[in-house]
Amino acid sequence: MRVASIDIGTNTVLLLIAEQAADGTLVAIEEHATITRLGQDVDRTRVLAAEAIARTTSCLNRYAELVKAAGVQRIAVVGTSAMRDARGGEAVRAHVQTVLGVDARVISGDEEARVSFAGTISGLGYDEGSGDIAIFDIGGGSTEVVIGRPPATIAYAHSFDVGSVRLTERHVKSDPPTKADLDAVRRDARRAFADVPLIAEGTLPVGVAGTMTTLASIAMGLATYDSARVHGYVMETRELADVVERLAAVPVEERRNITGLEPKRADVIVAGGLVAQALLERWEAAAVRVSDRGVRWGLAQALADAPPYAT
Repeated sequence: MRVASIDIGTNTVLLLIAEQAADGTLVAIEEHATITRLGQDVDRTRVLAAEAIARTTSCLNRYAELVKAAGVQRIAVVGTSAMRDARGGEAVRAHVQTVLGVDARVISGDEEARVSFAGTISGLGYDEGSGDIAIFDIGGGSTEVVIGRPPATIAYAHSFDVGSVRLTERHVKSDPPTKADLDAVRRDARRAFADVPLIAEGTLPVGVAGTMTTLASIAMGLATYDSARVHGYVMETRELADVVERLAAVPVEERRNITGLEPKRADVIVAGGLVAQALLERWEAAAVRVSDRGVRWGLAQALADAPPYAT
């Protein structure tokens, strides 16, 4: 069974093409991440910008070619924060139907959190005896927080309207950001997470998606991104803080040249890092484990596990 999943996010469009092994697990055939910034100005306008839609549909054209060439049997496409929050998503959905032949579902924040949980923990060695796991998925427009037990027992799942793009556009007015800019981002993030349930002492949270994988890549000094090294990497909270402080100290153009940083994330990575810090502070966590998976992996596993008559 060969499947594909596409996650149309606020900042990045992600594609996974995977094959189901004999034991039921998924093996990635191809993975792609393209920053299209669909959520450009959405926090202010609540409308998807025409140029952002054009960037995203162009990316989807390329993904459709890859899916066709790979001989995929089942495909799922979802839209998340930007498409939940803004008008104009019907143009993206219509384009998905045209080039991929499926509907692009706009999923709720809570559903995004649940799907992300299943995808995030895959390949990290968690099983039914692992106890509670706390994960967080920092996107461009929102952050999903889930506490649960493998394989799919969810005790808490919630989506918060704090993300790397949203908080950058809302609060970062200077380059490099001033102390006032950074403090405003921190206040928003801390306020959002004030009622997130605490976790047991010693629990190692799991952080997923581009902000966390980028911070890990910078911490490791990876000139070329290596998902095998990033997936499962344990980063001390102090190490994360040091990376964020280093990024915040320089202008965006200089930041783009930092080893391990995807240049198109340079303008929003500081706010994303501050969101991560705020949640880890709430949990009093000494370290965080990084996952290179998330929603696309959860969707793909559901496709592969579906009965034969499903499409």
